[in-house]
Formats: sequence, structure tokens, C-alpha cells
Amino acid sequence: MTAQTHPVPITETVRDKWGWFLALGIALVIGGAAMITVPLASSIAVTLVIAVAFAIGGAAQIWHAFSVKGWSGFLWDILTGVIALVGAVAVYFNPVIGAFALTLVVAGILLAQGLTQILLAFKVRPHDGWGWLLAAGLLSILAALCIWFEFPSSALWALGLLAGTAVLINGWSYIAIALSARRMKAAG
Repeated sequence: MTAQTHPVPITETVRDKWGWFLALGIALVIGGAAMITVPLASSIAVTLVIAVAFAIGGAAQIWHAFSVKGWSGFLWDILTGVIALVGAVAVYFNPVIGAFALTLVVAGILLAQGLTQILLAFKVRPHDGWGWLLAAGLLSILAALCIWFEFPSSALWALGLLAGTAVLINGWSYIAIALSARRMKAAG
């Protein structure tokens, strides 16, 4: 007869390892705050990471094209991969220009997301919480407009600020999980 192992529930794992969650949260908060305080460097770093991702994706696309030469999409596969590689190289060697382009893309995404969130809010309006969707949509549009009307100077701070804020909030969420788990452990 073999002993069956049962997976440890997540809450038990978090309760037992709450200190690790707290340490991760603190590290993320510090990292996010650092990103926010030096937004230009953070924007360039984000741009370089995206350039590396495009380079890997472009190389994989070209490799894929040559791996399945017999299919009708061969030329398009090659072309797509080459475009990604050329874009990656251009961004890598001139990350400031890449940051400018990505800033406009982010502004467009925030604008589109904000509009759809507002439409969704009015669609679910009788339900509790619809106001939060509306507020999130309005904030997304406001962020998009701030980036757009401050362009090109917004390229110097927008990506770093957004990435830093995301990392900082992520860190706070881990801290909240850790402190909650610590309270549960002390109570139980």
C-alpha cells in the first residue's frame, strides 16, 4: 500500500511561510519605489526588456518558418520574424526612441481600456460595484490623456512610472497577504 500525498492547501502554505511573502512584498515595494523615483531609467529598462522579448520572438518565428518550410505561411512567418528582429535591434540600440513609441502605445491602450470599462460599467449599472468600473475607466482615460498631452516629455517618465506603480502595488499585495497569514497563524 502506497501512501498518498495530499497537496498542502495554499492558505496553510502561506500561513507557514508568511515571512517569505513579507520579504518578497518589501523587496517589491522597494523596487517599485526605486522605479518611480528614476522613471527615465525605468522607462529605458522596460523598453530594453521588450526589445529582448521581440528579438527572442522574432528569432523563434524565423526558426519556426524554416522548420515547417512546406506550409503556405512560410514567407509571412519569415517576414514577421524579420520585422520583430529589426524592431528589436532598433529599440535596443536606441531605447529612448523605443520608449517614445511604447509610450504612445500605452496611451492608446489606456484610452481603449478606459472606454470599454465605462461601457461595461453602464452595462452592469444596476449591480453593486458598477461605480468602481466607471471610476477605473475614467482614471484610465485620464492617464491616457495625461500621457498624450504631455508627449513627447511623457516618454521620459510614463513607462517607468506605470511599471514602478505596478511593482509597488504588487509588493503591497504580498505584504497584505503575509500580514493576514501571520494573524491567522497567531490566532490558530
